[in-house]
Parts: sequence; structure tokens; C-alpha cells
Amino acid sequence: MNRNFYFIGIAFFGMINGIFNQLALIFTLLYVQMLAGPLLFGSLSLTLMFASLMVSTATVILGGIPAAIYERITGGSESSDASLWIWLAGTALLALPAAGNFLRIGL
Repeated sequence: MNRNFYFIGIAFFGMINGIFNQLALIFTLLYVQMLAGPLLFGSLSLTLMFASLMVSTATVILGGIPAAIYERITGGSESSDASLWIWLAGTALLALPAAGNFLRIGL
């Protein structure tokens, strides 16, 4: 399987979690509003977009930790198909709470 499909899937699950995970988004929005509010001109819509981007990025990073541990244990110098599957599964599991909102609302 082409590696690009793995990366598209990982980005898709990160995007779904960043947009539709209401609990993580509200929690992140509170902190972003305090810390980055003046940088974003006090605009609530810009702050919400930035908070969504932060949740998406955190999903991709946290989903990649088990894959990195697997690569470290196996001693691989380059990502294999197994480690990419682990990364994809990790982001899918993290996006599971947002899947219900995604299926209900849709894109």
C-alpha cells in the first residue's frame, strides 16, 4: 500500500478529532483564549480555529507515540508498514469520541 494513504488517513482522523471533539475543543479553547487571545486580535472565530488546529496536532502527535515506541523496540531506521498501521490505529482510537458527532453532523 502506498505510504501516502497512511498519511492521508492519519491527517483525516486528526482533523475529525480537532473539529468534532467538543470536550477537547472547549478545554483547549479556554486556554487558547487566555494565552493567544491578544495575538489573534480577540476574534473568537480565529481562536476557535487555532484551538481546533491544536487539538488536531495533539491527536497526530499522541497517536504517533506507540508507533515510535514500536520502531525503537524493533530498531528500524525507517518507518515500516507496521509502524504506520500503529500510528493510524492510534489516531483512530483518539478520534473515536468525535466519530459520533462527525457521523451525526457530517462534513
